Amino acid sequence: MFTVTEIRTGTQPLQVREELLTGHRCKISPGRLNRGIDTPYHPQDIQENCPFCRERIFSVTPVFPDGKRICRGESITVPNLFPFGEWHTVTVITSRHVVDTFSPGEIADALSGQSESLLKAEGYKSINWNYLPSSGASIAHPHLQGLADRRAPANAERYLVAGHRYLMKQGRPYWEDLRSFESGSSRYLFGDELFWYAHPVPLGEREVRCLLPIATIEEFTPYIETFAEDLLRIIDMYRRLGTYAFNISVFFDKKKEKNGFSSFCSIISRINPNAISMSDSAFMERLHLEPVILTLPEDLADFFRSEHCYSRAKSQSRII
Repeated sequence: MFTVTEIRTGTQPLQVREELLTGHRCKISPGRLNRGIDTPYHPQDIQENCPFCRERIFSVTPVFPDGKRICRGESITVPNLFPFGEWHTVTVITSRHVVDTFSPGEIADALSGQSESLLKAEGYKSINWNYLPSSGASIAHPHLQGLADRRAPANAERYLVAGHRYLMKQGRPYWEDLRSFESGSSRYLFGDELFWYAHPVPLGEREVRCLLPIATIEEFTPYIETFAEDLLRIIDMYRRLGTYAFNISVFFDKKKEKNGFSSFCSIISRINPNAISMSDSAFMERLHLEPVILTLPEDLADFFRSEHCYSRAKSQSRII
């Protein structure tokens, strides 16, 4: 599934990893954790004139063509005023502007609102979340973003194209073999139907992926509640590691086809907001497209198991 090349650079180990299906490469340099560039997280002050707070959201946000917004629990879903997709929606997760802890219900409601907003859109769909400004969130009030475009996002497109080639050559879906491979690895976290593991060739720091037993967003609804609960366990792990900011994307196929594609979620941790605006992304990540990773996936999974010793039994009992 992937290759590892060990390189000795002075006293520090360096790994170059490559995912065989897509050709994605990253460099993992655990020694760079010693730089200590991340800072403790301190909740930000309330943002004045936040368009997502309750006293403004119903007057300053747009409505859908039917003249309505989608309301699910506390969540409110509206069209994006500044879209960068052919169809772009925003779901405000909760009325609270500064959120320390999300409930599974809040996340499930927001995901439901997002899914509904994308059902009538054409193209390849994704649900996304930038949490905190250091992850790219221009508005701190927690919100999801839904996109639909005629062409799949570059990352999803890699798997759609290469996965179809794999299916034609091997006679079985790539995702089936990936599940089998990772279920016996030191990177496996928990779950069966929703399969969570530390991705071996990370796109970003501490990347965790979830493989879903579906292909399209139309099939997502029965899994939303479990997905929300599981996702909060990953976020809790990040917080135990001291990082609060993150990026999440869930990718879906345009329609159910016999190409072997499986929807999947990718979540990466980001540096905490800081006064000097230091970021954890630079030219390697954005221009070379070869992210420099600090944490070995195997170490991340080991941390999860040590901090969540009940995880496998709990998740499997929920699935049953």
